[in-house]
Amino acid sequence: MQAIFLPMYKNQKVVVVLPAYNASKTLKQTYEEIPFDLVDEVVLVDDASKDNTVQVAQNLGIKHIIVHEKNKGYGGNQKSCYKKALELGADIVIMLHPDYQYTPKLLTAMISIIGNGLYPVVFGSRILGKGALKGGMPLYKYIANRILTFTQNLLMNQKLSEYHTGYRAFSAEVLKKLDFSHNSDDFVFDNEMIAQIFWHNFEIAEVTCPTKYFKEASSINFRRSVKYGFGVLGVSLKYRLCKWGLMKWKVLQN
Repeated sequence: MQAIFLPMYKNQKVVVVLPAYNASKTLKQTYEEIPFDLVDEVVLVDDASKDNTVQVAQNLGIKHIIVHEKNKGYGGNQKSCYKKALELGADIVIMLHPDYQYTPKLLTAMISIIGNGLYPVVFGSRILGKGALKGGMPLYKYIANRILTFTQNLLMNQKLSEYHTGYRAFSAEVLKKLDFSHNSDDFVFDNEMIAQIFWHNFEIAEVTCPTKYFKEASSINFRRSVKYGFGVLGVSLKYRLCKWGLMKWKVLQN
């Protein structure tokens, strides 16, 4: 009889978290493409949506639904997502936006990278493969992405293709190590997490992720993009000053 060898990640609990805000039109399509042969649990956190996102989630049979009575922001939503995933005993946690901007079909690759012990963190990069503009990323966002990423790599002494993707997978070890409770509740939360990841000497793998921009996909406007840009540069500068021992920052103190 031929022996059957299962990948290591088959024995690990995988939880996908969906930080949702007004995602009723895209949630079903996103959810139905999740590879449930690998994913054990799905957590949806609704950040006080104005549409029927919660009802759609219930109709899909999502068991773990958290509803914020007041909007806590993108970072605040993620805090609830990761806390719940760890409470469920997750070994691998993947943040997947329910607006269908990132394809769930990449989950298999991201899970296997962490599950087989190659890297503890995986990002889906829209920049690798030169598909960002082809996929509809606005030119000003693409240029800003490249400038910000180049500057951040210099300040943080790293070589990521982009710091601004929202498609991220983590081992539970990483999430337990990072005290993200001190992080911003706004969009800069993502970059503060990157600073924490590198501060604790974890490595990040990147996989090419197709880019999809369309009407229902969430996106911040130009004004908030400018605020975000200055915010992420501030994160990288604080990281460098902390590395040089010139300042202390509570985000990096755990």
